[in-house]
Amino acid sequence: MMCLSFVVGMGAMSYAAVPLYRMFCQVTGFNGTTQRVEQASTVILDRHVRVTFDANVASGVPWDFKAMQREVDPKIGETVMIKFVAENKSDQPTRAQAIFNVSPVEAGAYFNKVQCFCFNETDLAPGEKREMPVVFYIDPEITKAPETKDIGTMTLSYTFYPRDDAKPVASKEDPAKAVVKKL
Repeated sequence: MMCLSFVVGMGAMSYAAVPLYRMFCQVTGFNGTTQRVEQASTVILDRHVRVTFDANVASGVPWDFKAMQREVDPKIGETVMIKFVAENKSDQPTRAQAIFNVSPVEAGAYFNKVQCFCFNETDLAPGEKREMPVVFYIDPEITKAPETKDIGTMTLSYTFYPRDDAKPVASKEDPAKAVVKKL
């Protein structure tokens, strides 16, 4: 029984490793993972930080994807909105999910996103072109930490990966009708 319990426990830990690691990265900013927040900063410092943008697509995503601005120079704590644009170059509808990070990686814990297209999967119809906003601010606490207080430039990087097997986040079908169909 102990061996069986051990094997089952190790299987459960293996299954939980990815979500736990993702949660750890989001909480700590580890490996350049940005923070997701509900509201903008109330403190704005008189110090600027340059933020550059990098946009990529993985193989299997037939899109053109780029930032509409190469960089911004906001004050620390200032809420900024920038836009990216994606265009489906294929004759088929496609779905993709943006994965993101910030470099230097130490800055990830202080890069706060209020709104981002990367929070959900993105569907584009054939030939569709879409502007996608990102609203963010740099947490003023970045100036207090010894490892981040001298950072003057950050890069926010996105890569879209295909999500063919994924179920959509929302459906056009009425949920009540879906339940009736199953009965």
